[in-house]
Amino acid sequence: MKKIITQSTFLLCTLLLLPLSSNSAEAEKQQLKLGFIKLTDMAPLAVALELGYFDDEGLSVQLEAQPNWKVLQDRVLDGQLDAAHMLAGQVLASQAGMTGNQKLQTALVLDLHGNACTVSSQIWQQLSAKTTPPIPLDATALQSIPTQLKFGMVFPVSSHNYELRYWLAAGGLHPGFYAPKTGDNSGQLEADVLISVVPPPQMPAALESGTVAGYCVGEPWNQQAAARKLGVPVISNSDIRGFMAEKVLGVNSKWAAKHPVTHLKLVKALIRAGAWLDAQDNANRSEAAQMISAAYYVGADAAIIKRSMTGEFEFAPGDNRKAPDFNVFFRYHATYPFYSDAIWYLTQMRRWGQLSDAKPDSWYLDTAKNAFDVQLYQQAARELITEGKFSSADFPDFAKESGIKKPTDYKFADNKLFDANTPNKYLQQFTIGYKD
Repeated sequence: MKKIITQSTFLLCTLLLLPLSSNSAEAEKQQLKLGFIKLTDMAPLAVALELGYFDDEGLSVQLEAQPNWKVLQDRVLDGQLDAAHMLAGQVLASQAGMTGNQKLQTALVLDLHGNACTVSSQIWQQLSAKTTPPIPLDATALQSIPTQLKFGMVFPVSSHNYELRYWLAAGGLHPGFYAPKTGDNSGQLEADVLISVVPPPQMPAALESGTVAGYCVGEPWNQQAAARKLGVPVISNSDIRGFMAEKVLGVNSKWAAKHPVTHLKLVKALIRAGAWLDAQDNANRSEAAQMISAAYYVGADAAIIKRSMTGEFEFAPGDNRKAPDFNVFFRYHATYPFYSDAIWYLTQMRRWGQLSDAKPDSWYLDTAKNAFDVQLYQQAARELITEGKFSSADFPDFAKESGIKKPTDYKFADNKLFDANTPNKYLQQFTIGYKD
C-alpha cells in the first residue's frame, strides 16, 4: 500500500530537521532550581536573576547555595537541581567514567581565573626571614620549610587541586598520586606536600586553626584571609595556568536531552550576565559585588569581594596590585566551551593518577566533545545576535572555530606549552607525574 505524505506531515518533518530555536518555543520546564557554591564566580547566576535575564527567557529561577561540591554534584545527578555553578573538572570526570553511569555536560563556561594560593602568615614569615620573596611566588621557596606542609583545596577534580599541584610540582615538590585501583583516593601517595579537601567558606578558619598551612581557593576567601591577617596570597591562578575555563553551567546529560529549549534559554541568559559583568572595563563590578555580598549569595563583606571583583588584589601586606583580569566573565571569549580547555583538565587527571590507565590522544578529544556542547552554545549566541543583543564580533568565528586554542593562548607558571592536539606528548614534558 502506497503511503501518502500530506503537506502538513511534510512541514512537520521539515521543522524537525531545523535547528532548535528558543525564540518561538516555550521552555519545557519553566520553574528551575540552580545550585551554587558561595564564591565570587557564582556572580553570573545572581546577575541573570537580579537583572531579569532569566525572566526575559520565560524562566522562573530559584538559586540555592550548596554546602560543598560533592553535594552540589550529587543533587544535579539525581535531579534535585536542574543545573549548577559547577567545577569544569566535575563535568569532565563524569564523562571519563569517574562518577558511575550518570553523565554531566556543559554548554557554557561561566568564567576564567578567580583563584589564588594563600599561605599562612607563619609560613610567610619563615619565607621572609632573610629577604621577602617575590610574588608571584615560585613554589621552590617552600622547600626551605622544615616540616611537611599541608594544603587545602576544594574538591579532587577541581581546578584548585590541579592548579595547586601544578604550582607545587613546578617548584620541585611532589603533590602526591591518586591510586584508585588500590582504593587509595587520598591523592597523597609519594607526596612531599599533603593536600586534602576543605570547603571554600571554611578555608580561612582552617588556616587560623593550623589545620592547613595554605590553600588554593576562589574568592573571596583569599582576600578574607589577607584582611584578617591570617595568610598571604602568593600567586593567582592566572599566573599558574591562565586563560582556561574555571566554572561552568553543569547539567545532567539526561536532563539536557529532555529539556533542550530550557537549556538553550539558560545559556542565553547567562551569556548576557557574563557580558554585563565585563562591560566597559568592569564598570558594573562594584554593583555586582554589592549584589552577591547578600547572605543568600556569597555572604561576605562587599568591601572584601570588591578587592578582586573590581580589578585590584592584595598579596603580601601592602602589596596591592591592579588585576583587571583576576575575574573574567566574558572577554577573551570566556564563555565559549573550548575543547582544548577540557583536554587540559583530562591531562591533569591522568598526570596525578585519577585516571588509572593511559589513554590515546583520540580519547581526550572525544571525551572533551562529549562534555562540552559547542553546538548549543553557538545556537544561543546566534539567537542573541539575531535579537540585537550582541554582534557576531562578540563571539568566535563559528565557521572557522575548531575548539582548540593555540598553545600560545595559554599561560603556565613553568612556561611549558600545551598543545591540545597531542596530550600524551604534553604529559611527557613533566619531571613529576605520570607521563602517558
